[in-house]
Amino acid sequence: MEATEEYDIIKKTVYRLWKKAKQQMQMGEPAIMEGKIKGYNHSDKLILDEEKVGILSTLERSSIRKIAHKLSVSKSTLGRVQFESMHNVVHVDEKWFYMTKSSDRYYLLPDEDEPYRACKSKRFITKVMFMCVVSRPVFGLDGQTKFDGKLGIFPFTEVVAAKRKSKNRLKSTLETKPIQSVNKSVMRDSIIHRIVPAIKAKWPEWASKEIYIQQDNATPHINGLDTEFEAVAKSDGFKIHLNCQPLNSPDTNILDLGFFRAIQTLQHEKPYNSVDTLLENVCSSYAELSPQTLNRVFLSLQACLTQIMAFRGGNNYKVPHINKDNWKELWDYPMHWMWMRSL
Repeated sequence: MEATEEYDIIKKTVYRLWKKAKQQMQMGEPAIMEGKIKGYNHSDKLILDEEKVGILSTLERSSIRKIAHKLSVSKSTLGRVQFESMHNVVHVDEKWFYMTKSSDRYYLLPDEDEPYRACKSKRFITKVMFMCVVSRPVFGLDGQTKFDGKLGIFPFTEVVAAKRKSKNRLKSTLETKPIQSVNKSVMRDSIIHRIVPAIKAKWPEWASKEIYIQQDNATPHINGLDTEFEAVAKSDGFKIHLNCQPLNSPDTNILDLGFFRAIQTLQHEKPYNSVDTLLENVCSSYAELSPQTLNRVFLSLQACLTQIMAFRGGNNYKVPHINKDNWKELWDYPMHWMWMRSL
């Protein structure tokens, strides 16, 4: 009765939609409700054949006109190709988080003293590298979060015994120290023993188990053919792939596009005086960010992908302002496809 009154529909329609949703969920699929109004669905939808596109050379894919000619479809039809909303893509990236800024601004009352900051040198501020792992959040029909997309944030640190005695601690006291050199061995250990287990532990049961981890092209990163990675990635019913983002495309990574900045903004609002408190502040800032904030960055990513296609793979564009707050329906309801306009 509540649904009929809220959405102004009859009981029969509610029963039909609920029955269809339960069938989809039992099959392990997201619940998708489609309207029956004539003209609501497009009969000329084209599913992009990735194999055919992959055969084309980069020159043959330099414009929509060329791709449409090679695929024997019209430009307008190609412009309506369905693009996945990346619900099975996991973005990973590293970032240095600093104990303090080299310079900062404070607004003080006339009788207040300037805040005191102790630091050996502003050129050598204590910093810790973190590996952040996120995926696209999933929301139910009622707007409630079914999956927040936050899979973890992991610091590159080690616990070592103090070599000397000081006024702050005794010799051999265990201290948390940042790993200054994150090489391929350290990266492999993080991917295999921290990131992949976190994905398996937090991944929704109803979601696809074929997952694509996207990373940048940094030298310490391992590739998807690493034998140790493959042994872990293709177990427990999962099929995890490791891909690199396109070259010279910084806007194709969610974390660099805005999520790291959101974490850093919250982190600098909290006091800290040691590496341990820095770890706590970064992790708590990561936990405080809402799934809606993460989803907004995914909307920015999709807008950037549109611009990349419009500029024929180039990055000489400005990140578009799309007024994401007016796109509330995109996170109130599960979005499984994104329509791209004809270029």
